[in-house]
Amino acid sequence: MKGRWGVRHAGGSVHSNHQLANSRVHQRSPLDRGFTMIELLVVVSLIVILATMGMTQYRQSVIHAREATLKEDLFRMRDAIDQYYADKNKYPATLDALVSEGYVRKLPEDPFTRSSTSWQAIPAEPDPNNPTAEAGVFDVKSGSDGTAIDGTRYSEWD
Repeated sequence: MKGRWGVRHAGGSVHSNHQLANSRVHQRSPLDRGFTMIELLVVVSLIVILATMGMTQYRQSVIHAREATLKEDLFRMRDAIDQYYADKNKYPATLDALVSEGYVRKLPEDPFTRSSTSWQAIPAEPDPNNPTAEAGVFDVKSGSDGTAIDGTRYSEWD
């Protein structure tokens, strides 16, 4: 018997039409559960693409940071060489002289060779007034044989 609020069964219980419709909708076959293989492949593919983009960006930022560090180290050491020359009117015999004379605390590590001993010291031109005098270190370059992002060699940076 059907009343205003639903269907009355022989046992006297009343179920609304809405409850009956919902009970039929939620019954799924075993094949309808979970995700399809295509959905999983799409999600995994998107994750791989995003991870690849993130790793590429990370590697580029590490190289940019090393290049910035190299530029700063070269600037500081060249500044110390200039200060040494201004104070003593001669260039330091070695880069270690900058440390021993107190112009720098220690020689920085080259960010690409990861060594403080790989710096390439560029000797000064001999003094024509005193040809027997030691020339000293006029400039310093990186000992790395790598190439920068802009295509220049690290060992040629000014």
